[in-house]
Amino acid sequence: DIDRGGVFAQLIGTVELLEEDEREMVKGLIINKFRGDKTILDSGVQMLEERSHIPVVGVAPYLDIQVEDEDSLTERFDRRQEVDLIDIAVIRVPRISNFTDFNPLESIPGVSLRYVQHVSELKNPDMILLPGTKNTMEDLLWMRQNGLEAAVLKAAAAGKVIFGVCGGFQMLGDTLSDPLHVEAGGTIKGMGLLPMDTVFAGEKTRTRAEGAFGKTEGVLAGIEGTRIEGYEIHMGETEAFTFIDDQNRADSDKLDGAQKGNVYGTYVHGIFDKEEVAERIVEALAKNKGIAMEQIHGVDYQTFKETQYDILADALREHLNMKKIYQILEEGA
Repeated sequence: DIDRGGVFAQLIGTVELLEEDEREMVKGLIINKFRGDKTILDSGVQMLEERSHIPVVGVAPYLDIQVEDEDSLTERFDRRQEVDLIDIAVIRVPRISNFTDFNPLESIPGVSLRYVQHVSELKNPDMILLPGTKNTMEDLLWMRQNGLEAAVLKAAAAGKVIFGVCGGFQMLGDTLSDPLHVEAGGTIKGMGLLPMDTVFAGEKTRTRAEGAFGKTEGVLAGIEGTRIEGYEIHMGETEAFTFIDDQNRADSDKLDGAQKGNVYGTYVHGIFDKEEVAERIVEALAKNKGIAMEQIHGVDYQTFKETQYDILADALREHLNMKKIYQILEEGA
């Protein structure tokens, strides 16, 4: 029998602590990431159902697949990464979101992608990435206080490539204003690297993005004309000189993003997912560094992601009681 002081007992205890109305919302339990012979769980599953009065709808096995991590659960942030031929640093702001935007770059041979929280960790990267964030203004103030903003400004002055996505893009402008207190409220100075201003509005932008890089200067000039696909999800509206032709935009100019010198920014998440985009950026960085990288080959990250999710879906269909799950969904809460 399963030890009552073990995982099953803890799970039962958690369910029993729920209020009656909360317990009614729980329609099924799934045991996840199980390794070994499922039959050894039979007595524990029976005990779990008897004590909780909630059906166990399946035992999902541990799968060696690469699906995108939840922001707060990823192990990437704690991984020690040695500097490679092409070194890219991502500023790990406290409220980081959509950090998986950068996964395609780390799949390219010869590229190191490091997440840094302190100036001492930044070293001398070939490109600095500013990621999305759940609170742009607070995370910019955090960078300002710990010296990372000054380090980014110094790198930009030295001609390093700076690339911001969504909240990271907003940070690069002249001002960030929040009249409706969507974030911190008030107005603060941005980094001043891009000629633009951002105003946070009450309505969130949610849209697909598809188009191509327009006229592009600086180190990344080689990406001009490269097709992009992705999505936007953000609160702010930014007035900026634009360099991405977004064919999904309903307005007349259909443009997104901004660029000045070697500083680039966009609202488009997933902008590096297409193999050609990631490869051209790395090739441009290599050329700027005087490194020949003719053998660079990345992956089409969108295709790779779909393959990994297909593997996950097939395994779940095999090990979960899908008939029961669909019944729960149809009955609703």
